[in-house]
Amino acid sequence: MRPLDRLRSFKVKLGVLVAVSVCVAVVLTWLSLAADMHPLLTLPLVVIAALVVTQILARGMTSPLRQMTSAARAMARGDYSQRIETSSRDEVGELADAFTRMATELQTTDTVRRDLVANVSHELRTPVAGLRAQLENIVDGVTEPDPAALEVALTETERLSDLVDDLLDLSRIDAGVIDIDLEEFALTPFLHEAVDAADMGARARGRDLRWAIEVEPADLTATADAPRIRQVIANLLDNASRHSPPDGRVRVRAERTTRDDGVLIQVRDEGPGIARADRERVFERFQHGGGSDGSGGTGLGLAIARWAVELHGGTIEVIDDPRPRTDPDRSSVIRLTLPDMPR
Repeated sequence: MRPLDRLRSFKVKLGVLVAVSVCVAVVLTWLSLAADMHPLLTLPLVVIAALVVTQILARGMTSPLRQMTSAARAMARGDYSQRIETSSRDEVGELADAFTRMATELQTTDTVRRDLVANVSHELRTPVAGLRAQLENIVDGVTEPDPAALEVALTETERLSDLVDDLLDLSRIDAGVIDIDLEEFALTPFLHEAVDAADMGARARGRDLRWAIEVEPADLTATADAPRIRQVIANLLDNASRHSPPDGRVRVRAERTTRDDGVLIQVRDEGPGIARADRERVFERFQHGGGSDGSGGTGLGLAIARWAVELHGGTIEVIDDPRPRTDPDRSSVIRLTLPDMPR
């Protein structure tokens, strides 16, 4: 029973508490005098009755404060699971709600931090181990420093470089840094270069895929930050290659948008697809597009791709796959749209 919880002001609650306590004390004193009770007996009874009424009315007013104190101590120990439950509508209740939201955000941030450390540690371990083993073999004379051996070392070094680039972009996202340098470039050679690089990466992972590029018209150009968009396309192609079946086809299509003279690019693979319920979630950090194939990935590629596209005022999304599929709720088509941006 918390009769004061309906009041929306802590000051009003204190005023009501004081007024009711005083009234109770006055009424009991008057009744005691009317009953001709001895003052030594009346005073303790009046004080006790006033304290009881105060306790009943004040119940719940300080409960959120005690909970927040306990939760703050738990958070200092690294436990962010504490939540404040209160029915109070006053300033203390609002503070309790804000505290709960803060605890939720801190718990989410801590989870992201742990995931970041775990993912980065896992992703670093593989190329570092491969690079170290290759260099040790060369130093020990087990492997000759021929172009093939050096190419393996270069591939592992590039994987490390890509991971560092992802982490740098992640820090730019968190810092809100916006840095784009617009230029006009032809999409046909641009996409061919991106596909060639993606094919080399897929072959290094033991995947022999088929690639198809369609640009309509062939001389289609885009005005954007070329390195940023190259990174976006690389992430999309890498994601497609990781989830494509052996000997699968990855199709890249670019065309002019009919509405604002922008550019529309689609990347389609033949993998298991992304469920409709996950089409927004895959663009969040540490989420993976489609089913895992055991090929790894930090789960940062699509998140960074969305950030880079939104820097240009564009959009990126998973759309319905027009091809007949066993599960119509899944799709393997990602579409990005870049508006026509004046230089």
